[in-house]
Parts: sequence; structure tokens; C-alpha cells
Amino acid sequence: MSRRSASQQLSSSSETASESGSRLNRRRVLATTAGATSLSLAGCLSSYETIGSSDDEEPITIGVLAPQPKSDYVGRSMERAAALAVDELNEDGGLLGRDVELVVGDTNGSPLEAKREYQRLVLEENADVTTGVFDSLALRNIMDDIAEQETIHLTSGAATTAASQLVAEDYERYKYHFRVGPTNDRHLGQAQVDFVDAVADDVGWESVALLAEDYEWSREPWDVITETLEETGVDIAMDERYPPATNDFSEIYESVADAGADMALIAAAHTGNDALLDWSYPNKPEVPPQPQPFAFGGIHVPLQMPGYYDQTDGACEYAIGVISATADSEFPGGTGAFVDAYQKKHDGATPVYTGYHTYDAVTVFADVVADRETLETDELISALEAVTFDGVIGTVEFYDETNPYPHDLVYVEEETLFFQWQETDDGEGVQEIIWPEEHATTNAHGEYVTPEWL
Repeated sequence: MSRRSASQQLSSSSETASESGSRLNRRRVLATTAGATSLSLAGCLSSYETIGSSDDEEPITIGVLAPQPKSDYVGRSMERAAALAVDELNEDGGLLGRDVELVVGDTNGSPLEAKREYQRLVLEENADVTTGVFDSLALRNIMDDIAEQETIHLTSGAATTAASQLVAEDYERYKYHFRVGPTNDRHLGQAQVDFVDAVADDVGWESVALLAEDYEWSREPWDVITETLEETGVDIAMDERYPPATNDFSEIYESVADAGADMALIAAAHTGNDALLDWSYPNKPEVPPQPQPFAFGGIHVPLQMPGYYDQTDGACEYAIGVISATADSEFPGGTGAFVDAYQKKHDGATPVYTGYHTYDAVTVFADVVADRETLETDELISALEAVTFDGVIGTVEFYDETNPYPHDLVYVEEETLFFQWQETDDGEGVQEIIWPEEHATTNAHGEYVTPEWL
């Protein structure tokens, strides 16, 4: 199914209104009995489907779960991207002849708060679909709620395969979960291997050091990389999962250098800033900088931030990262148009990867609703399982229930981007896409640049 304007499929049939009206009323009943046991609720769900009358004027409600959307760049991008998608839908006439509204839940970076906010969005705000969730632990903590409420959830931030494993183990119970992005944690590890395999010979990497902060989120990519990287012909010079509280990488990097590694391939989120600065400017504030004798990059969350070059005073130059999209990447789903519209609404600010995925989540949901002319859950699950959608991060397509990762975003190597922070002739830092070659940008050098000290 190709992407199209939702307005082309508008319908306000009484059948659709009846379906949506009954779902909203079922949730209102559930909200008044929140203290009841899950067993008693489960026994009554089917009867609630027929309670109440339809209301053609009731808006279609989209709920987004975002961490601290008023202050955190990850959550802010989620909220803003969802709001942009909703605005565009309403400008095109809404969905099924009805307005679309957005309700936001602040997960506050807490699995417990994510659970509370999910319940509020569905039970009190009557959300017809939910999206968002950045933290993997938060996603795990709401999976049973998603199953209980039988309401589609489109993850747009958390990568854990724990969610898709639940779908695989008990499809009928957990079939409501889909991951629009990012690629799951196993495929995130595979992407690192594919990248090294593709570029190592050209850039002179014969061996790499594998580093990862010892958080749960990094374990699956770590396992994939350690198990398969040497199949590419590149040696693993050393590997270390370092403590989460690490803020001094001098000893770790000394070991990397002693091992003779050409590159440090890292998985870092919480420790990313210290890892970066101890690589490029370990002797700060002494002049000149004495950077480490190896290349650096991998899964590095802070590196993905559009303003990171300025925030680090250029210390991230030459560092490499995987990313869903940049302000200059382009996919058939209209990446550039999305970025332009986002920047226009927010004083030139650029979204981070969670924004791209959240925008795709809202628009792919709207696409299948418009195509099937219904809000009936099983019908939409069937539609999502069959969809091939041109998103702003590439192709949005989901694995079926026979795959080890059912309802996860299909991993497409050719659409998984790696960038390097480079400096333009004007002295500006840019996230230059360097691989795959067909997606390479040309704002600076247009290809990988070896750090000048190497």
C-alpha cells in the first residue's frame, strides 16, 4: 500500500461510528471500575463492545507517551512530531469524516509512570491508538496493559525485542503491539556489523575494539556484534562492557590503543558524552588536544542530536553514528518536507530520531484507517500486517507472526543510515551521511574522512 492523503479515503459511515463509539464507551466503563481485578475485567470486555450509542462528532484520539516532552529533546520531538501529523490530518479533512485530536502522557523516564500514563490515555482520554515510549523498561511495563485494553500501540522509541518476543509467544494476547521504529535491538547490532563489513576495507579498519555501557538496553546488540563481527574478516582486538557509572575512559582507551585497534565501536547512551570527550580531547583544557589513536563511533545516542557539534564545541568531529534520519536525508515518504514543516513550526529546531518515527506512527495509522474505513481493531491489525508504507525514515513494513520478531519494523540494510560529524567550508558541523552510498549527503566531504591525527 503506497502512502496517500488520508482525505482521499474519508468516510463517516454509521457502521464506523458505531464501532468507535462502542470502544469509547467500553473504556469509560473500565475507567469507573479501575479497582477491579484484571480477571473480572477480562470477563466483561466482550459485553462492553455493544454498550452505548455512536457519536459522529466524537474526535479520533491519538495518545503519545513521551519522556518529559517539555524539557527532554527525545520526548519533545515525539510530542511535536505527533502534533504536526495530527495538524496535517485535520487540514486534510480529518479521518473518517471526524477531527483528530492528540493527547500526551509524560512518562517522566519511569516505567511506573509510563504505566500510569498509558492507563490515563486509554481509560480517561479514550485514546483510539497510542504511540511513543522511549525507554525499553517502560515498554515492557505496559505490554500487559496494551493486551488488556486491546488497543493498538505503535512504539516509536524503544528498541527492546522483549516486546516482539511476547507477540511471538502469545500472538492473540499481544498482537496489538507494533514497532514503527527504531529497528529492534538485535537488528541494531546487525546494522553495526553490516556497516563495518561494507566500509572496513576502504577506510583501513583491520581490527576494532568493542565497548558498551553495561545497561540492559545494550546487551542484545552486543551479543549480535560479538557473535558475528569476525565473520566479516575484521578482528575483535578487545571487548569490554564497562560499568554504567563510568565517567573516565582513560584506562579503557589505553587498553584499546595497546590492543592495536583501528576503531572503537561503542554502544553508549548515558555515558556517551564522557566517552566522546575522552576520545577526542582527553587532555582538555590543555592545548593542543591529544586525541586517541583510533577512530570512534557506533551506537551513540548523544551523537545523534542535531545540535551536538555546537554543544561539544566541535569535539565530535570525525565521530560516526547510526541514525534513522537526518535533516538532510531523503526517503520517498517526504523526509525533507517533514523536516521543513517541523522547523517552520518550532523556530528552526530539528527533530531527533524519535520524532521521525512518531510522525510515521501517526501517518501509517491514519493510512490504514483511511484505507479500511474503520477503527475496528482486528481489521486495523490485519491492515498493518499487510502494509508497505513510504515513511520519512524509509519503508515502514512489519514482520508477520511467523517471524521471530512479529510486528517489529522490517530491517532494511539499504535504508539504515550511518553518518559522520564533519565540518563544512563555512565552519559549520553537519551530520554527513556516509553509508549506504546511495543515501550519502554532500554538505561537507560526502564520504568518510579519516581523523586528521590518524
